[in-house]
This record gives sequence, C-alpha cells and structure tokens, in this order.
Amino acid sequence: MKSVYKNPKELATCLKDLVDLYLDNLMSEEKLKVRILKMIDANGSAIYDEEGHMPVKLHNILGDERKEIIDRIYSER
Repeated sequence: MKSVYKNPKELATCLKDLVDLYLDNLMSEEKLKVRILKMIDANGSAIYDEEGHMPVKLHNILGDERKEIIDRIYSER
C-alpha cells in the first residue's frame, strides 16, 4: 500500500478497500485507525481541507457509510 497518492480516484479506492476490510471483519478497528490516520497525515488536504471537510469526489466514491467511519476516526485523533 502506498501512503501518498496524487490521483484522487486511487486515494479513494485505497480508503474504500481499507474500510471494506474492516466491515468484512478482516481487519481490526485499531489497525484500521492506524492506517487511516497514516494516510490522512501523508495526503493532507487531499482527504480533508483546513475546515475538516472531505472533497466531494472522495465522498462520492466512498459512499456515506465509509465516509462516516473515516470521519469518526478523523475526529477521534
């Protein structure tokens, strides 16, 4: 898994795959938190802007359920 993505579609696909592994009980919540936070730190404003909003393109690819999980992890940091 790369940590820095220049293409928003690849970034969204990677985030989607991580959350899907968690939802399928193939990854623990703690491991998911570590990986998501690492990706947020590495990709900065590509995932969340200064106001804490996710770009619409990412949100559309991820869907509401996955976005809520990522938002929860981001808010708990």
